[in-house]
Amino acid sequence: MFDRYQAGEQAVLVHLDFPDESTREDLTEFKMLVSSAGIEALTVVSGKRNTPHPRFFVGSGKADEVAEAVRLFGANVILFNHSLTPSQEKNMEALCQCRVVDRTTLILDIFAQRARTHEGKLQVELAQLRHLSSRLIRGWTHLERQKGGIGLRGPGETQLETDRRLLRERMINIRKRLEKVEVQRQQGRRARARAELPTLSLVGYTNAGKSTLFNVITQAEVYAADQLFATLDPTLRRISLPSVGRVILADTVGFIRHLPHDLVAAFKATLTETREAELLLHVVDIADDRRTENIEQVEYVLKEIEADEVPQLIICNKIDNLDDIEPRIDRDIDGMPIRVWLSAQANIGIDLLFIALAERLGTHVVKHQLNIPPRAGKLRGELYKLNCITSESYDEEGYCHLEVKLPSREWQRLVKSEHSEIAEFIEH
Repeated sequence: MFDRYQAGEQAVLVHLDFPDESTREDLTEFKMLVSSAGIEALTVVSGKRNTPHPRFFVGSGKADEVAEAVRLFGANVILFNHSLTPSQEKNMEALCQCRVVDRTTLILDIFAQRARTHEGKLQVELAQLRHLSSRLIRGWTHLERQKGGIGLRGPGETQLETDRRLLRERMINIRKRLEKVEVQRQQGRRARARAELPTLSLVGYTNAGKSTLFNVITQAEVYAADQLFATLDPTLRRISLPSVGRVILADTVGFIRHLPHDLVAAFKATLTETREAELLLHVVDIADDRRTENIEQVEYVLKEIEADEVPQLIICNKIDNLDDIEPRIDRDIDGMPIRVWLSAQANIGIDLLFIALAERLGTHVVKHQLNIPPRAGKLRGELYKLNCITSESYDEEGYCHLEVKLPSREWQRLVKSEHSEIAEFIEH
């Protein structure tokens, strides 16, 4: 149904500067988007306008310049660093005799290339269908009439109406399948809630280094690359933190300024992990000149998915790209960590992150001396998994004498679990 890019496509890029910050886009970021999509940028046609031209988005003279660049360089696609209306796309295609793709469609295509899981593919397709539904008229203007001919005579439905109906039916079908996936996610969240496992969610602007940090912390092998939207499908891992115990760490899709609303709506189910997290690790590329604007964009998306009230710990990443910056922890007036300066790529300052997380998540720590009989060897193994044993000895009868130190949350979990007899083993 969709025109998908093939690696090796060559494009003319179009970028305009507007005085209004709300409509301004970053050219460097746009070039990274184009590269992430596997497209070769032949040239950039840029200019300045106060407002978009209603017919071509760019002015008529600039539109002729784009058409000349397409002819001169032999490009097969024109990429706009802006969102175009269907009529603007149609008019530019008619003038340049070349396919025109706007920023929103480009981002959707990158997401389609990156999706790996069944849920991710469904979410991207739903976003694409929503975007396509407003552009169907472009492809069927020559068929805006009733179908005729043998086998095609019917109640008078036009080709355009048929396609709109099929599109609606497909979107309804995808939503039903996504609802089933969401039920499975809710069951997983309920299971973690019963186990009292807190969730930490990595959020941040795309290419800030979230997946690299995720891999360092969890020893996982999540795909990480210096490109936009390297991560699309959320990944969850269980880790053990000193003085905290077991927690769930979630790696999520990166945000970007003017993220297509259809994408935000489609990925709301996935981003529920962020909304219900106990703490957000907001990863910031501290070496990026536009870090302040990037932080604002992340905060905007967090508000849109109703996660702006979740506590945050700012991770100032990539300090190895700056001079005279040492890893450190910044604290508020109460001494609570609010920022950690580190480099995930260079593995610098990760120990400080663990310290900060322990302080932010740390609860009351309990100490107990246990006298565990030989029949409860499974409990001893569970305590070793929690890394909470400070001393261990055995007596002549085979009883294991343990001294443990662990968060009260983990202790209560053990008391409520299959090891509920643990309270009987406390030495008084």
